Amino acid sequence: MSPDGGHGARRPVVTFARPEGYRDTPWILGRRGRTAAAAVCAVLGLGLIGGALTGSWLVGGSGDGGDRSAYVTAGGLWHNVPVDQLFPPTVDGQGAGPGGADRAWTRIAVAPDGGCAGALDPLLLKVLAPVGCERLLRATYTDATQSYVTTVGLLFTTADAPAMRSLDARFTKEGLAKRADLMPRPYAAKGTAAAAFGDKQRAAWTISVLTDAPVVVYSVSGWADGRAVDAPQPAPAATANGATTAPAQAGLGNEAQGLADRIERGLRKTVVTPPSEQPS
Repeated sequence: MSPDGGHGARRPVVTFARPEGYRDTPWILGRRGRTAAAAVCAVLGLGLIGGALTGSWLVGGSGDGGDRSAYVTAGGLWHNVPVDQLFPPTVDGQGAGPGGADRAWTRIAVAPDGGCAGALDPLLLKVLAPVGCERLLRATYTDATQSYVTTVGLLFTTADAPAMRSLDARFTKEGLAKRADLMPRPYAAKGTAAAAFGDKQRAAWTISVLTDAPVVVYSVSGWADGRAVDAPQPAPAATANGATTAPAQAGLGNEAQGLADRIERGLRKTVVTPPSEQPS
């Protein structure tokens, strides 16, 4: 309607002037320029997506797409990478000790890779049976003073991701990682500081069921002098504030947890960064 109420009048058209310094970008870039800009954006977008997938796997995320590829890759690490990459000769444990003290571990023995029978207690084997046992790799380390010994294991399963998530949920719901009757066995190698590291010498342990890789990571620690332990503790309890048991006071919970964490981190890094050496 017009101001006087009549029909047929058009509304006034209001336009704004272009800001000072404005230039018509499409005219400047041209067809080739616009194509190049689109290509750059596509490359940057792919890089961001790839970085997000990599970061997700490094921190234990459970996404789709790239994570499925990482899951498959992780399952083949036991025969695709050198043992020194899975179990480094030396492991740096900055802040891994009691009160944030630094730790350093030296590998003293590597077990021949094989199955799980005989290497794990029968009851633990029964609990892990739903995910199968493709291969079990183990190595034993000692601390800088050779006072403690710790066996760390990588159990590669035959399970898919849903099965691993189901097992992890059961471990969490039933507190299976805290049960002393499900403690992993150590690997005692003759002629080393771990020669007397048997079942009765187990002091602290940890078991972690990964949900983004077909792998169960575990470790178990004890004294290198062969002393028996009457009341072993799971690592979370032995590292809790105020814990007064012998394993806790000696820092054996930190030994088990710290070494297992770093071996797991190395496993994840190996998936993201393919090995440069030939498998051994």
